[in-house]
Amino acid sequence: MSDAARTIEPASLANHFLIAMPAMTDPNFARTLTYLCEHNAEGALGIIINKPLEINLGSLFERVSVPLAQGEHQAKYRDLPVYFGGPVQTDRGFVLHRPVGEWQSTLQVTPAVGLTSSRDILQSMSDAGEPHDVLVSLGYAGWAAGQLEWELSQNAWLTVAASPDIIFSLPPEERLPAAMQLLGIDFARLSDVAGHA
Repeated sequence: MSDAARTIEPASLANHFLIAMPAMTDPNFARTLTYLCEHNAEGALGIIINKPLEINLGSLFERVSVPLAQGEHQAKYRDLPVYFGGPVQTDRGFVLHRPVGEWQSTLQVTPAVGLTSSRDILQSMSDAGEPHDVLVSLGYAGWAAGQLEWELSQNAWLTVAASPDIIFSLPPEERLPAAMQLLGIDFARLSDVAGHA
């Protein structure tokens, strides 16, 4: 086989966190923690999980005409923040959730975590209080083929295998430091030249 015919599939970083380096100047991504949901030869898709917007789920549900039922199972959602998930399709909602369940339009990230963009998951949250763990965002972060690899080579991001508990169990302001701890790094001490030997 000739070298030209041999293509190397990049290792997928799906189910990894992208930690923005301090030198990140793009205001959409400065001091962000992004959960990568998909990464392949065509590009990558992720949700920023530590930038809450000034709107909660109760208000969002009213805006999309799926009022939350008044039961105790639904009460857990009402005051949860909606997140800025990234600069792509900011008028569209995305639900990062566990368990995966069965919805009309779900990207299964792992056997336990899914990303759903169809309205039926909102109806289930209102009617049945399921799925149990959710993070709702407006928009997502997207990279064209090779773009994320190039940014990684420029030391724009650190990567680490994701922990769902950081996404679903910690308040937003604790998620970035917790992801850094997975690497054994204190975010406050990270310099803009990290990664250069």
